[in-house]
Amino acid sequence: MEGLSALLPSAQSMQLLVAFRDDAGALEVKVEVPGYPRAAVERLGEEVRKSGGTFVELWRLPKAERDALRSRTLAGGTPFAGNERAQAAQELRQHLEALAARGPLPTASTPPAAPPSGLAPAPPSAPAAGAPEPAPSSPRDEPQRRAPRFAVKLEMEFRTELDFVREHALNISNGGLFVRTAHRPPQDSVVTVDVKLPNGQRLQGEALVVHVVDAPYTGGVGLAFLSDDATFAATLDGYLASLAGEKA
Repeated sequence: MEGLSALLPSAQSMQLLVAFRDDAGALEVKVEVPGYPRAAVERLGEEVRKSGGTFVELWRLPKAERDALRSRTLAGGTPFAGNERAQAAQELRQHLEALAARGPLPTASTPPAAPPSGLAPAPPSAPAAGAPEPAPSSPRDEPQRRAPRFAVKLEMEFRTELDFVREHALNISNGGLFVRTAHRPPQDSVVTVDVKLPNGQRLQGEALVVHVVDAPYTGGVGLAFLSDDATFAATLDGYLASLAGEKA
């Protein structure tokens, strides 16, 4: 944990959350970065797995699963600022050493768990009871494919450091959307999106470019929502519920 700054030198800010359970410890790391640090995330995941933990990229999970995982593993946790990494690491280490010294709990009362750790690439701020499967290591595996996808035609804008583009989103899910566009930011970059919904509400936040389709007429970009904002989530959930009702 003390080496996170060296592993993520492009981090603009960092937040930690440490939580303890009777049989495990959990760490959530939120990092504000200008793009998806793929190599650093893969290296961090490998280090966590070598230590016997479970690594989860929270942003990949549909919101319901992400919220449930946080509730199981991180409820009541203690927050630490990025400059308090040493203190957070010490408390987590002490808890895990105490668990190791105590030995395993009786089989009947021990769920199949491992000390999880999670990295949620925060949107320039997007890682217990039963340990979840580690997420795929490549951002090409779009998280929204795990959730129902709806065909739409929504007016939207997205911004990069160099471009401001008005386009239409052609499908949407709890995880993100696909935009047909000739302006294709590179994979792993982060864009700001503003999606206009038919009821007049707007989805405004940041998204990760997880997929680029380089085709002359059908190409575009797949964007994964990174926002954890409650208003964003409620607006998106309400809109998707209305689409599901129309389809039923």
